[in-house]
Amino acid sequence: MAETDLLIRNARVVSPGVTSAGVPEPSDIAISGGVITRIAAAIAPESAAEVIDAGGLLAFPGVVDAHQHWGIYADLGQDTETESRACAQGGVTTSLSYLRTGRYYLNRGGSYRDFVPEALGRMAGRSYVDHGLHLAPMTREHIDEIPYLVEEFGITSFKIFMFYGGHGLHGRSSDQAEFLMIGPEERYDLAHFEFVMRGLQRARERFGDGLSLSLHCETAEIMAAYTELVEADGSLSGLRAYSASRPTHSEGLAIAMASYLAHETGFPNINLLHLSSAKAVDAAQRMAVAFPHIDFRREVTIGHLLADVDSAHGIGGKVNPPLRERADVEALWRHVLAGEIDWVVSDHACCRAEQKFGADAGDVFLAKSGFGGAEYLLPGLVGAGLERGLPLARIAELTSANPARRYGLGGKGALSPGYDADIALVDPGARWVVRAADSESAQEYTPFEGFEMTARVTDVFLRGRRIVRNGKVQGEPSGRYLRRGVA
Repeated sequence: MAETDLLIRNARVVSPGVTSAGVPEPSDIAISGGVITRIAAAIAPESAAEVIDAGGLLAFPGVVDAHQHWGIYADLGQDTETESRACAQGGVTTSLSYLRTGRYYLNRGGSYRDFVPEALGRMAGRSYVDHGLHLAPMTREHIDEIPYLVEEFGITSFKIFMFYGGHGLHGRSSDQAEFLMIGPEERYDLAHFEFVMRGLQRARERFGDGLSLSLHCETAEIMAAYTELVEADGSLSGLRAYSASRPTHSEGLAIAMASYLAHETGFPNINLLHLSSAKAVDAAQRMAVAFPHIDFRREVTIGHLLADVDSAHGIGGKVNPPLRERADVEALWRHVLAGEIDWVVSDHACCRAEQKFGADAGDVFLAKSGFGGAEYLLPGLVGAGLERGLPLARIAELTSANPARRYGLGGKGALSPGYDADIALVDPGARWVVRAADSESAQEYTPFEGFEMTARVTDVFLRGRRIVRNGKVQGEPSGRYLRRGVA
């Protein structure tokens, strides 16, 4: 009887935290029961039931994409299937998706006691990758439900959309209560954000330090005023107009307010999402100095690292916060290279062409926000990162190890004995051009159309099972829902 289920030979294993420069030497990876059992040179092939030769390709830990939005514009079950295929295509083996009550997603309000079982039921058996949930407490009832959500569903990360206080998902909103589907006695404002933090701090005192709060930091009042100014002026259009309508200091101001609330409430574990600009990162760094007892983590997206208001393919690049000027892209890269960013994500939100462009394809303010991109996360960061001198081990930290640790995903985030055999093989010498038609996503376009990539994901393994072979997704969905602990 074979000692090993699968042996991947001749793989250059990329280990998070390894400080040595250059490309690692080839190793073999032994896998049994979906878990890595050994990594060493020249493991005897006769010990394995199946042997695969990696041909000297890089072996990265499967990507833990900690920021996605399955089901935002399509049926959640349908989105789970198609968008998890796009995840697999890009080396993402774990997806954490943000859900909330209100318009989009399940298009319903009410208790999370009812909402979460329905969401999990729609997703069950349809995902090609492992997956978990973040939730946004939209009402006082949701705050009270936090301990139940931790115990019953293993949900340990929560979210605040700061701009929803007076701004819709795509622009101005005249009726936030209707959009959020909350009662007339509810307010989604700074006071609510404070009470979310206080509720999480109570839960933290009960369960331990594994809870965290993620924040979309933009300021509703600033955005509403600047949107009016930009539209009245009329000299800007497309993505540059949208960026001007949601200026970068709006991010900085929201970060400052949220950080003080964290200080006031004593809740220490704060994730600052999709920082898009030099001013946003500057504000995040200033707050870390002002409040050293708050454990801030900083996130950027692959979209904000690869594309700008000029290079993105049309208004398909509308996203919140917006794509920015090239100077902001370069600033983000400087912070990545300096070790001042904690993880890189896709913020994948499949938005089909008719939803994005609608009747007037030229008006960015009528387009829906968000786009997919999980399939470009790892190849995009490897290619652009290596060109800029970003070490391979640092890429593994940014895409896998750091988000896995922050979000309580034991067994994920590294290629090491005892960890899940979630592996992405990457060819760092491949050159190819992004075409939306080649994506597994249901989205028919991409803002990255025509971008030249200099790395490609060739094969992907989820708990030792090959789900991508030679760039093609294969087999049936085998992803599991991940309950997370708080220890």
